Order: sequence, then structure tokens, then C-alpha cells
Amino acid sequence: MNQTPDLLRQLAHDPAGAEDYDPNAMSVSQARQYIQQFLTPVQQTERLSIKQALGRVLASPIASTLNVPGHNNSAMDGFAFRLAEASQPLRIVGTAFAGKPFNGTIPAGGCIKIMTGAVIPADADTVVMQEHATVTGEHVSIQKLPGKGANIRLLGEDIAIGQTVLATGHTLQPADMGLLASLGVAEIEVYRRLKVAFFTTGDELVSVGQPLQAGQIYDSNRYSLWGMLQALGAEVEDLGNIADNPQALEHTLLQAAARFDVVITSGGVSVGEADFMKQLLATHGQVLFWKINMKPGRPLAYGKLGQAHYFGLPGNPVATMVTFYQFVQTALKTLMGSHERAQPSFKVACVSPIKKAAGRTEFQRGILFNDGADWKVKTTGEQGSGILSSMSQANCFILLDEASGPLPAGSWVEVQPFTGIF
Repeated sequence: MNQTPDLLRQLAHDPAGAEDYDPNAMSVSQARQYIQQFLTPVQQTERLSIKQALGRVLASPIASTLNVPGHNNSAMDGFAFRLAEASQPLRIVGTAFAGKPFNGTIPAGGCIKIMTGAVIPADADTVVMQEHATVTGEHVSIQKLPGKGANIRLLGEDIAIGQTVLATGHTLQPADMGLLASLGVAEIEVYRRLKVAFFTTGDELVSVGQPLQAGQIYDSNRYSLWGMLQALGAEVEDLGNIADNPQALEHTLLQAAARFDVVITSGGVSVGEADFMKQLLATHGQVLFWKINMKPGRPLAYGKLGQAHYFGLPGNPVATMVTFYQFVQTALKTLMGSHERAQPSFKVACVSPIKKAAGRTEFQRGILFNDGADWKVKTTGEQGSGILSSMSQANCFILLDEASGPLPAGSWVEVQPFTGIF
């Protein structure tokens, strides 16, 4: 880490001290701030065709070498003329098309027919849309006179030569690809993909496709983690499920830390007798375990193993996803070099009552909907951390801070839509 707080320095020299530390007062905002101070983006870059760059993060700014538009042009189909002469019918002396300009001069009392995108002649200063003009033979009469300069897109009014159009840290979207193409940019420099490995722990977990024995469950977290990491554009490797065996866990953990930028585990970071990860991480790395004042997802670990960042997520399926989206996703975007890390939220009325105890932050699953007049939200029902269907049904989080208690139906609540953050 770039700097080591007193607590981490203490744990590095006295791993047993981790057992005595009780961070019950750690809030969600404090945990986020703590993680962010240790994150340094990857530095290696590569050049890509813009067709390959969707979702990648710019490693250097893009400055325009062109004016956009490259000439004064018409914003619509109509007639180009000099406004001072518009009180009389104007004689049509030619036509300008997009890509095929009118190369003559406009005589006194004259005008040209012009198409959208066509170059404005130097001796015209206004365009009237064709719907506001009447053509009689070779002449046109203007029925609704526009202001001077109307309906003309000026040279460089969108983008000027030398203007930075996309900054370092920008994540490429489809519109950006079109923008770059419009400027003649064929290749861009981006940060390399972040290399992330993950594995789950627990003897009760069984891979999909295998029969379940008594007391076993399918390992859903591997698939949720895979999907969330793929959506971020990381280079991902699934290391499978590792049995609750200290030697196997140690080997997997150290091998992953040597090869990847980030290692994520699910399960094994609480206080159960078979939760060996805590001891392993205290021995081999600098890791602070939290019991964050949040629901779901109280147990969470963050730290470093060698040069790799480590995130230990809880084993309950919903808690895994909530802690990933509220902590890990933002951290990974930072490591990728992205400057676009804010998660949008806004307030709406909740049509269902909310059960909650004061004293902790909760991320309840909600369904954001439009009733024909306003956006509203309702909960998905029971909010247990093992009810994975609540994440599938939901399209937002309902954010409830530590001071909030139970709320009646009709209360205004803050929501964080899944679209745009996932």
C-alpha cells in the first residue's frame, strides 16, 4: 500500500491483534474512503482500433485535429439568402447539396436552394426552412422571416481544432466510437484490462451440474461474481471452489496474488470455526477485517497480498452482490483508471412499508416503476441475505442510512438504479 495506517502497521507485526480489533463503528462511507486511499490505477497501456475499444478506459486525452462542423452549413432544407434583401421575392440561382457546394456567387436579389448539411456560400447570411417559403417559377417568397444567421451551423461550433473531446479516464461508450470516427481517429491508447481472479470457499458448495447431497447447496456466487466482473470489462479467471482446508486455501490464495491485480473470495471471512481465511490473510498480507454497520454484508475484508489487492466478501449470495456493488465495483473502476465512478441515486415515494432497525445502513432490493405519472418504488418483499431471487427481481437498491428506522408506505426514499451502475 502507498501508506499504512497505524492499525494495519500493528496487524502486520502482530497478526493476533486482528482478533482483538472490533470495528463495529465502521460506517459504509468510512469503509469506502478507507479503500479508496490505497488504490493506484494500472499504468500499462495498449493501442486499439476504435471498434475494439467499447468499455475500455482512455489512457491519454483525445484532442481534435478538425473543426466540427468543418464549414458553415445549413441546419435544414430551405433557401440561403441575404436577410437585407428578403422583403422582395428572391430569384433562385442554384442549388447546394451536402457534399456538393454551390460554387457561384449569389447576385443581388438572389438566393439558392440548399439541403441540410450543405456549405453556406460566403455571400449568404441566413437560411429559411422550405416550409416557410413559397416557390413560384424561379422565385421564392419568404412567408415567415427568420432572424439573421438563422438555421446555420457555424464552423467549429460543435468541436474546435485543439479541443479535448475525451479526457484521460473516460470509459468508451458507443457514442464515443462514432465521435472518434467523425474526427478521423482510428486508434486510441487505453489502459490494459485489470486482471481479477476469484474463488469461493465452503465444503457445502457444489458446482452446477453435480448432484446435491444432504446439506449441500449450489455455488451460485461464482456465477454472480463472473457476471459482475465481466460487465466491468475485467480480464477474469474463476479459480473454482476451494475446500475449507488451510493448506489448499493458502496455496490458491498465494498463487492468485502472484498472478493477478485483484483477488476476490466469497465466504470464509466471518467468525465461524471453519473460516480459515482470516488467519491466512493476517499471516501473508495486510488486511483489515470489518463488521460494517450495514445489511446485508456485515463481514468484509480489504487489504493487500503482495502487490495484489484483496477483497473478502461474505458468503451469503445477496450479501456477496451488495458488497461487490457498493465497495468492490468502485474500487475496480479506480484501478482500471476510470474517472467515472459515481453511482447515481435519487428520491422517490415508496408504496410499500419498510422494515428496518436504526443504527445501520441497509441496501434493500426494490422495484422502480412508473405508475403513469411518477416514478415510484416498492420492495421485493423479504430482504434476507440468502434470498437471491430478490436481486433478480429488483432493478434498484433502496438506500436507508443508519438513522432510518421503519418507514410507512408513502415515505420518500433514496434509490440507486441498477441500470447505469451495473
